[in-house]
This record gives sequence, C-alpha cells and structure tokens, in this order.
Amino acid sequence: MEANMEDLFEALRERMLGDIEAQSEVIGAPLGTRGLSDRVMAAMARVPRHQFVAEEVRPFAYIDQPLPIGFGKTISEPFLVALMTHLLEPDAAHRVLEVGTGCGYHAAILAELAGEVYTVESVPELAAQSASRLARLGYGNIAVRMGNGRLGWPEHAPFDRIVVTAASDLIPSSLLEQLKPDGRMVIPSGIPGQQQLLLVKRARAGDLSIREVLEVSVGELEEDAGPAGTS
Repeated sequence: MEANMEDLFEALRERMLGDIEAQSEVIGAPLGTRGLSDRVMAAMARVPRHQFVAEEVRPFAYIDQPLPIGFGKTISEPFLVALMTHLLEPDAAHRVLEVGTGCGYHAAILAELAGEVYTVESVPELAAQSASRLARLGYGNIAVRMGNGRLGWPEHAPFDRIVVTAASDLIPSSLLEQLKPDGRMVIPSGIPGQQQLLLVKRARAGDLSIREVLEVSVGELEEDAGPAGTS
C-alpha cells in the first residue's frame, strides 16, 4: 500500500512540474526567459512535497496552491517556490540564507542546489518540526534557527544568496548588510494587495539594483519575533 501511495505521489509530482513549466512560459517576459532553469526543475522533481504537510492534506500536496501548516502559516505554492529559486540562481559554492523556514520545503529545494543553507523561523514549534523533518530526510547541509528573520543570521554572514518567503514593507537593512558583493536577494515587498516580488542584486563594487518581477500575494514578515535565537 505504501509503495502504491509513493507511485501516486510521484505521478502527482510530475503533473506539478508540468504546471510549473506552463506558468513559467506564460510569464516569460518578466523572467527574461521562456522557462525556469533545468537545475531548479530537477530539484523540484526530487523533493517530496507531501512529506512537508500534514497527512490530511497530502492528497493536495502537488496542487499549485498554498496549504496550511499550522500556526496561521502556509507552505507556498510550488510555482512561487520554483520561481524564487530560479531568480536566486544558487549553486554548490553558495551559502544561502532563508528567512521564513515554515515547514522546511523551500529550504530543502535550496539544499538540493546550494552548498549551505541557513534558515530562520520565528515560530518555535515550526522551527523544531522543520529541523527534525529535514534531518530525517537527510538534509545535512541545512541549519535551522528560531528567531527574528529580519535580523538574518549574522554569525554566518555574509551570504551569497538570501531569500525571504514573506513580504516586508521595506527591505530590512540588516539583510542587505549580510548580502555579499555579486550576491542576490529575492524578497516580496509591499502592503497586502500591492506586493511585488523583487530581485535585489549587489554589484561587486557594492552598489544595489532592484527589479520588480511580478505581483504576488504572500503573508507578511513578522515584526515582533524577538531577537535571533541560537542554532
């Protein structure tokens, strides 16, 4: 029975990949390409999204929509995860910071592509659950911390890449300070109903450029998570 379920999930994952490819072609102009990178799509194919949600919603794990993960939080829709990862362009030499671990799914995608992933979650229960889940799934290159994601993770800065999974009115200055020259940050920004996914690049000389990619609708980055915790 378990083998049959895994076969079903694999088939649903293949369908999810097709949906992602179709959407990426539709928004090709903002991306500057007709599709997402092969490396990102391969990572999306490898990570079992159903392992990151509660059993009662697993039948919906590969539908392109957010799903509840408790504590008023959701796992982002697969297309948004793939798009943000594509814009980030992570590779095996990179140290990546993720702000907003949630259930750990996006961290797992990043870990398939980057050398080191440091991820910060403000909800203690989610941080603990994600750390346990990611370890069980064999992701030894991910470190999880409970704390205020706006503060980043200074002890491991600077980072080659930073991804923020919730929207902030302004890009937190502490995160910009932790971004390396030649680095990239992907972050949703704006108030509810007027959010834009931004691609931030820091030039080798230190100058910043910001490009709006497309409109999004995500949760807001919490203001009052308290100081960063310990890993």
